[in-house]
Amino acid sequence: MALSPQHLHQLTFIFGILGNFVSCGVFLAPLPTFWSIYKKKSTQGFQSIPYSVALFSAMLLLYYALIKESNGMMIITINTFGFVIESFYLIVFLIYATKNVRVYTARLIGLFNVVFFGVIVAITMLFVRGNDEHTILSRGGLRENVVGWICGIFSVCVFAAPLSVMRMVIRTKSVEFMPFGLSFALTFCAVFWFFFGFLIKDYYIALPNVLGFLFGIAQMILYTIYKASSKKQKKILDLMITEGDIMQLHQELSVDIKLGKVEKKEQESMDKEPQNKVTAAESIQVIVQEMIKMDEVHNNKEIDGNLTLGNPPRGDCNV
Repeated sequence: MALSPQHLHQLTFIFGILGNFVSCGVFLAPLPTFWSIYKKKSTQGFQSIPYSVALFSAMLLLYYALIKESNGMMIITINTFGFVIESFYLIVFLIYATKNVRVYTARLIGLFNVVFFGVIVAITMLFVRGNDEHTILSRGGLRENVVGWICGIFSVCVFAAPLSVMRMVIRTKSVEFMPFGLSFALTFCAVFWFFFGFLIKDYYIALPNVLGFLFGIAQMILYTIYKASSKKQKKILDLMITEGDIMQLHQELSVDIKLGKVEKKEQESMDKEPQNKVTAAESIQVIVQEMIKMDEVHNNKEIDGNLTLGNPPRGDCNV
């Protein structure tokens, strides 16, 4: 059953809105990272490459949407938002980065977002014609196709980027660096934009999202496979940490154990008179009296010659 133009327009609008909504969520996903950077006043070893590439992608798709003859509004809205938020991320990154990292990031932005993007815009405007052969700003025609191919190729490269993360998951058997929520969002994002591109017959948008969908499904399958293994590794790590804490606590308590007799006497005095409430002052007085008695016995034994040098006083415990 063929769709009427009205139904086709409605479906296109729905998938465009859904694609915008999910894509906004993906663009906002790094906000906790940059909040941490702001609080600690340091980039903490994070890389600026993903944000530079994302900014370049948003600028490229925005340029493509502007030269499309029709159905470019949904692409313009989401990539305008992407341009603003990725620019914000990079500004924050540059503010709190060290000098060397700041220089590297500035060069990266200059390479991707000034040189590469500038060359693409200049060549397609000067040497590739649109529908209006006499206007440098004309839309459609060969210019739209050329820029569409460039966007499609770059989108394929971006969608192939998770291969490195998937390889790390397989090698380490851990999904720590591949959150399920982000993989889920990217998969649905690819689905919505595929149907949007398919309905408006824009295959430069639709076809790369097929690859994005396949990689998203593969990531969720890997997450399901290695989730149990990651939990097991986390339990082992927690157990190792717990054992280390116990050993440290044992070392700290060894000092208290060496108080032996004093603590034992205090405990015995408390056990013998459970009905009486012993104040802190009384406890201290008992300990002091016991220490005086121990000192007198120790001195008497040294005088009699019964205590040889090096023997521990009675009540100490060697651990």
